Amino acid sequence: MISPLRLLAIASGLAALALTASIATACTGIRITAADGSIIYARTLEFGSPLSSEILFVPRQSEFFGTTASGRPGLTWKSKYAAVGLNGLGKEVFVDGVNEVGLAAGIFYFPGYAGYQATTPDEEGRALAPWELITWMLTNFGTVDEIRAALVDVRVAAVPLNAQLGIPPVHYVAHDKAGHSLVIEYVDGQLKTYNNPLGVVTNSPSFDWHVTNLRNYINLTATNVPPVDLRGVEFAQLGQGSGLRGMPGDFTPPSRFVRAVALSQSAESGASGADAVGQAFHVLDSFDIPEGSVRPAAGSRDPLERTQWTGAADLTARRYYFHTHDNRRVRMVDLNSFDADATGPTVIPIAGGEDVLQIEPPKDLAALPAVQ
Repeated sequence: MISPLRLLAIASGLAALALTASIATACTGIRITAADGSIIYARTLEFGSPLSSEILFVPRQSEFFGTTASGRPGLTWKSKYAAVGLNGLGKEVFVDGVNEVGLAAGIFYFPGYAGYQATTPDEEGRALAPWELITWMLTNFGTVDEIRAALVDVRVAAVPLNAQLGIPPVHYVAHDKAGHSLVIEYVDGQLKTYNNPLGVVTNSPSFDWHVTNLRNYINLTATNVPPVDLRGVEFAQLGQGSGLRGMPGDFTPPSRFVRAVALSQSAESGASGADAVGQAFHVLDSFDIPEGSVRPAAGSRDPLERTQWTGAADLTARRYYFHTHDNRRVRMVDLNSFDADATGPTVIPIAGGEDVLQIEPPKDLAALPAVQ
C-alpha cells in the first residue's frame, strides 16, 4: 500500500509535470549539408509567452558569470570566440546562435525529463544555470568533441529562471562545421550525450527514444508508390506523395521528429550554403504552428503557443538567418561584419510587423516581356 505521504509526493510531482507541460514548447531542429559542403543548422522556436528575442552579438573576451540557486558565484569565464544569434527575455545569453569558428548550438525544451545535477557548495564555482550552457559552449569551443570533453568539468544546476517559468526543463544540440552533431541531456541528475548523425532534435522524450521510434517508420520514402494490379484492375496513386503516406503530421515531439528526419533527409540540399538555407526554411514551414492550432486544456489560462521565430545558421559562412511570427521576411546577420574584439555585447531589436513589398506596375507596359 502507498502511504499518504507517498501519495502526496506523487500528486505534487504530477502537478509540477502538468504545469511544465502546459508551457512546453514545440521546437524542431534540422541540419542540411549543401553540395559545396556548407553546413546549415536550422530550427523553429515555439513558446506561449513572448520571449521578445533580439539579435545578440558577443565579442571575444566578454565576461560571463554563472548563476546558482544559492546566489553565490557560479562558473566565470571570458569568451574565447565571438558569436551571434538570438536571445530571449532580455538576457545577454543565447537561445540559439553560431560562433566565429563554425560551431552552432541551440536550446530546446525537454519537459518531464530534464533533471539537473546536484551541486554542493564546493562545486558552485563551476556551476551554470540551464539557460547559460549554450552561451558557454558558443563562446569557448569550436567542435562538438571539445564540448563533450569539457562538459564533465561543469555542473548544470536546477536554478529558477524567474517566478513565472521556474526551472526551465531543457536539452541542447550543437553542430560543428565538420558535420558532427551532439545532443546533450541531463536526466535524473546525470549528464547524457548522444551523437546525432541525422542532425534532428525536437523535445521529450529522450533523444535515444526518438531514434528507436524511427524504426516504426522505415517504410516512408520520398519516391511515389507504383500502381498496384488487383485482378486486372490497376490502382494508381491519387496524387503526389504516396511514398510518405503514414508520415505523422501532428505537432507532438515524436511526430515532429519523424517528419523532420523524413523531410530533411529527402529534401534537395542545393549547391551552396545560401541555397541550403532557403531549403531549410521550406522544410521548417512544415513545423510552423499557427496561433490557435495548438490549445491548452479547457479552462486553462495558458497563452496560445505559436512559432515565434525560425532561425538558420550557416556554419561555413558564419551567418545567422531568421524570420519571425510577425515578419516573414528572411533577415540575416553576418558575424564577419562585427568587430570580434569590441568592448562589449551588442543587442539589436527585431520586433516589427510584416514587411510587405508592394510591386508597382512599370510605366511602360509595352517594355514587359510577352507572356509565353
